[in-house]
Order: sequence, then C-alpha cells, then structure tokens
Amino acid sequence: MQRTEISTLGEFGLIKHLTESFKPANPSTLKGVGDDAAVLDYAGKRTLVTTDLLLEGVHFDLTYVPLKYLGYKAAVVNFSDIYAMNGEPKQITVSLGVSKRFCIEDLEALYAGIRQACEHYGVDLVGGDTSASLTGLAISITCLGEGEEGKIVYRNGARPNDLICVSGDLGSAYMGLQLLEREKIVLEGDPDAQPEFEGRDYILQRQLKPEARRDIVLALREKGIVPTAMMDVSDGLSSELMHLCTQSHTGCRVYEDKIPISYEAAVMAEELNMNIVTAALNGGEDYELLFTVSMDDYEKIITLDNVGIVGHMTKPELGLNLIGRQGEEIALKAQGWNPLKG
Repeated sequence: MQRTEISTLGEFGLIKHLTESFKPANPSTLKGVGDDAAVLDYAGKRTLVTTDLLLEGVHFDLTYVPLKYLGYKAAVVNFSDIYAMNGEPKQITVSLGVSKRFCIEDLEALYAGIRQACEHYGVDLVGGDTSASLTGLAISITCLGEGEEGKIVYRNGARPNDLICVSGDLGSAYMGLQLLEREKIVLEGDPDAQPEFEGRDYILQRQLKPEARRDIVLALREKGIVPTAMMDVSDGLSSELMHLCTQSHTGCRVYEDKIPISYEAAVMAEELNMNIVTAALNGGEDYELLFTVSMDDYEKIITLDNVGIVGHMTKPELGLNLIGRQGEEIALKAQGWNPLKG
C-alpha cells in the first residue's frame, strides 16, 4: 500500500485534497470549504446544531475499526441527533487531530466514509480544521440542520399516559462490540488466529456502521404524528429514559417483554453468558429513536413498521420502573456508557 506523509501537502493542501470531491447538494449551502467560514441560508427555517467528539482509545479502537467505517459512523451519529429533533441534517464541519503514525491514505479512507454518509443522507461538508495530535486520532464533527417551527421535538414534552415507543431493536450494537473485543483478545494471544465472525454480520454492522433512523422520522411525518418528546439511543435505553423523564417531569413504566431485541443479539448474549435485556437497557450505540406520543396517536403508531410500544409515561412520583416478565417492578437506573467515569 502506498504511504504518503501528511507533511508533503501542508494544512491547506491537505484540506483541499480531502474535501474537493465533496459537492454541495443543498440550496442552503451558499459557500462551503475554502473560505474563513461557510455561508448558509435557511430562508426562515429553524437552525439545529449538534457536535460530537470521538477519541481514539476512548470511543473507538483501530485494532478492529476500519477507517472508512469510522468516518461513516462519525458522520451518522451527528445526523442521528438532528433526526432526533425531528429535523433534517444539511451540513457538517469536520475537525481532526492526527498523530504522525497516520498517512494521507489513512485520511483518504476516513474521508471516503464521511463522503459516503454525506451522499447517502444528502448532507454537505462545508468546513473544518486539522491539527497535530500527540495521542492518536481525534475526530470532531459539527452538524447543522433545519427544522420547521412548531414541529421540532424536544426531550421535555412528554406527559403522563403518553406511549413510549422505540424504533428497530436494542442491544445489537453492544453485542457487536463484545464480539469484536473477544476476538481482539484471541488475536493478541494467537496472532495466527482467524476471527469467528460467521453469521454475525448484523451485530457487527450495528456496531461498526450504524444508520440514523431517517426512515422513522419520514414515516412519522407521513402519518401526521409529531412526537411529544424524542431522542436517539446512544447511551442505553435506561439512561435515555431517565433524560426524558427528568426533563419532562414524569415517571415511566417499561415492560421487559416489549423491549425489541434481535435474534442475532440474543444468540451472542447467550454465547457470552450475558443478559440480553441488560445489554438492551444499558449497552448504547444503537442510534435508534426513543420517543413518546399521545394516546390519541395509538391507532397510527401500531401501523408503523420497525416501531414498537414499550411502555407509557406516568406521574413523576411513581418513579421509573421496568416491569418484568412475571409482573415484578424493578427501579430503572441509568447505567449506560459514561466516557467520563473512571
């Protein structure tokens, strides 16, 4: 494989080299990469802004994460935040901290993934920054989106008796991570070992190359449903429910037998002697949508594919509870991933 040192291009040459293939797709992008700032025109729309920081050794392990997949995921997790506001992502800026062990071809692979995500979701790359790093690779992406006045969904709008809904399934990304970590340990003990990934494509994709649930947002719009509260599941269902309940001043009741779990994730959990419900509640990185809707929308919600009703909101004094398969009541705790925890 060819290896071109980053220093051969310089900062501005590197930016031009990595971004010149990105072509604006949105009318709101008046000026993208190449000036002191991007120029955007939202014509009266509400502007949504989110940012995400990914650090090597904290958020990703390049032992088993391909750089192209990393670029795709880094972009998509930002898009997911905009969709979780019932908005549309439109532009991103990408900033990198890069150590000397990376070359031009490495960054080309990273940006190929970012470009694939941008093209798939119709988002423009409009700027960013690069800097030297002494600790590996750092990726910071800021995403700008637009939302319609009166239709932006926050975390604080849920009310008692609202239905709690979840898209897709939960726990698959976490089980994919456990599989990758297991095979990494095996490889460290035997460099000639071959990873056992057969039949595990789904959970690996959920971890390495997740998708934002644009399809769910569009389906809700088609049905005329505006959620009362919404967020994406990045840190685990328990943690996200606590956020919704805290900000909406409610409690909740979630039913264990209603939590959506994929067959592949359940098989992996059994193989690793793990509790799949615990993984679904606390694993994180699923990037599914957790949202609440009025009881009045029940007949509409049950017609949607890939959406399940897992419980309902209650009065705050009733607390946050998981109802087990035997009817037992278990207090929910926010045990999702915390990058600042020692």
